[in-house]
Amino acid sequence: MSAEYPAARPRRLRRSPAFRRMVAGTRLHPADLILPMFVKEGIDQPQPVASMPGVFQHTRDSLRKAAHEAADAGVSGLILFGIPAVKDARGSAADDPEGILQVALREVSEEVGDAVVVMADTCLDEFTDHGHCGVLTAAGDVDNDATLERYASIAVAQARAGSQMIAPSGMMDGQVGAIRAALDADGFHDVPILAYTAKYASAFFGPFRDAAECAPQFGDRSTHQQDPAGPLEEALREVRLDLAEGADIVMVKPALAYLDVIKQFRDEVDVPVAAYQVSGEYAMIEAAAANGWIDRDRMIMESLVSIKRAGADLILTYWATEVARRL
Repeated sequence: MSAEYPAARPRRLRRSPAFRRMVAGTRLHPADLILPMFVKEGIDQPQPVASMPGVFQHTRDSLRKAAHEAADAGVSGLILFGIPAVKDARGSAADDPEGILQVALREVSEEVGDAVVVMADTCLDEFTDHGHCGVLTAAGDVDNDATLERYASIAVAQARAGSQMIAPSGMMDGQVGAIRAALDADGFHDVPILAYTAKYASAFFGPFRDAAECAPQFGDRSTHQQDPAGPLEEALREVRLDLAEGADIVMVKPALAYLDVIKQFRDEVDVPVAAYQVSGEYAMIEAAAANGWIDRDRMIMESLVSIKRAGADLILTYWATEVARRL
């Protein structure tokens, strides 16, 4: 039993910055951070994303420059999203060896791959003309099993291009197992998989669809992404399935509205847990700061600390380079 007031005074350990730093229970480190980056084919200057101030659709040259800046700041990883010049129904550019994402992976991994983990988002929505995450049936539904074949091919193409980790984000049943089997069959036994395990059909993804130019042309993604009101047991079932299929890291996306899921994952699994601080989380803070309503820097740090405190070992955030420098 601890003492009670007046003998017990918790404020004693809060009374100076030095005391607060000494007893801090949650500490951020640059190596906790992964930077998402967008590269677009056919542009000659970086294009700002209007709904995400400070984020760009990069050229190959500006992508390499930003990758060096992130590596120099100490972030642990980069995850690349490619935007091709031409899209079609099956997302042919996604596994094209000369497609924009594979070219970018080769260039970035050659330049900074010894300093950071270079990885790729493994999905189809950026590459399809309909904007959905998979191959469609004649009725316009996402065909789970046909999509797995595409994911397997994409993952192998990314690994051949130098991706040091594969990050399947489409929420297809069996995607981790299909990708693991394909990587192993092609000799990439040592390439790990960061699974988007609990990815919710979230309104927080809106600005990302501007950045990746992947808004669905019809319908939505609620048939494969998890229902925000769904039971926690559904997320736990997903994590058990992903681990059984060979996931090396499991992720929750979005982060701030799903801290309870992050905590549950951390309590349940013995692999690293990642969380994606998504575009809507980023945009809200930047917009409020631009209006003078909040202290931008404090809110960025507080939001990241809360994600870390919930149990995330790794955080994907668009502020990765900025925060790593600050730390």
